Amino acid sequence: MPTSLSKIKLFLDNHIGQEIHVTAQAGRKRTNEYDGVLSETFPAVFLITLDSDEKLGQVSYSYTDILTKNIEINFV
Repeated sequence: MPTSLSKIKLFLDNHIGQEIHVTAQAGRKRTNEYDGVLSETFPAVFLITLDSDEKLGQVSYSYTDILTKNIEINFV
């Protein structure tokens, strides 16, 4: 995974439209896992459109979440 915010954004820009699996830290020893499609990137955040069985519809994360390892992403 890239090691700077600009490289992370560029990396995600090149993967828009691809299926993604996200594991997010949700507190002490808890994680949330989502499957969806990387739909958009913005200057500070990126959007993931979740699969139809998810209740939320979309989630957004900042590039710093990847840099600080608060979330882990894997492209399917």
